[in-house]
Amino acid sequence: MAIEAKAVLLKTLEKSLSTQITAADMEKVLSTVADKLSTFDVQQVEGESNEKDDLLDAYVSAMQIQGRSPKTIERYIYIIGRMMGQVKTPTRNITVYHLRQYLAQEKARGISDRTLESLRQVFSAYFNWLQREGLIEGNPTANLGAIKYQKKMKAIYSDVDMEKMKYSCKSIRDRAIICFLRSTGCRISEMTQLNRDDIDLVNLECIVVGKGNKERTVYFDSITGMLVKEYLNSRTDLSPALFIGKGTERIMPGGVRYMLRNLAKTSSVEHVHPHKFRRTLATNLIRHGMPIQEVAAILGHDKLDTTMQYVVLDKSDVKNAYRKYA
Repeated sequence: MAIEAKAVLLKTLEKSLSTQITAADMEKVLSTVADKLSTFDVQQVEGESNEKDDLLDAYVSAMQIQGRSPKTIERYIYIIGRMMGQVKTPTRNITVYHLRQYLAQEKARGISDRTLESLRQVFSAYFNWLQREGLIEGNPTANLGAIKYQKKMKAIYSDVDMEKMKYSCKSIRDRAIICFLRSTGCRISEMTQLNRDDIDLVNLECIVVGKGNKERTVYFDSITGMLVKEYLNSRTDLSPALFIGKGTERIMPGGVRYMLRNLAKTSSVEHVHPHKFRRTLATNLIRHGMPIQEVAAILGHDKLDTTMQYVVLDKSDVKNAYRKYA
């Protein structure tokens, strides 16, 4: 399976670099490599060792049936497989003590508490599913409490930031992309899958396919519509893709991230990344009075808790709301 082969490749890469770079840098390297691998089909050469676990295989099959994205499945295989490789114990025999010891070792390596909590959540999802399916009797994560970490206030793009980025864009395509991300709140994987025919430039809307292959309608403003129309009119290629790359028929998520990293340098806007556009849209919609349920529908979230993580409200927002409703 290509997904499993990618997980093995990441594990091998981590092992070879473990003595050469810090744990924090390792996380960045593996994240970047995993993103790049999403555009390739990887197969494992026969004879390479790949420890199997029938319960993990069953969990992977269940996630595939549920429509989880390949990138999510790869991440789960890697995280769970790495833990099992460290504790050297099959799933059925893993206890809470194994997990605590593993997380303690990761913390000693310099892994942040926030990352440790994300690992714990993956373990919890895995063992909770196994218990619900009746594949294990006891759940080792039942007494594995949440790991507290300092929650930092995440920033959003200001109007000035957006103008700086638009001014610094080298092409009409790049301006159309950042305005499309800001206006629709799309994930880059959703945007890069769009075709020209998917866009309704009259009603300023389009249908995207999100996580779990769920369709939803997103909307964009008239300025974004004008930029997209101008970009499409400037093209002479026959590619059906809404946005094309340099020398490719369709720009890929990695290409968008590369463009945004360069844009951060030329525009002097800090921390330019895709999810910040989604967070900016969510925050501005809430500030203008849109109900949280409708914001969740636009972002493609099933749970309101997830949407609230995207909303950034400062003290002035809270104070103004208090003065209005108190």
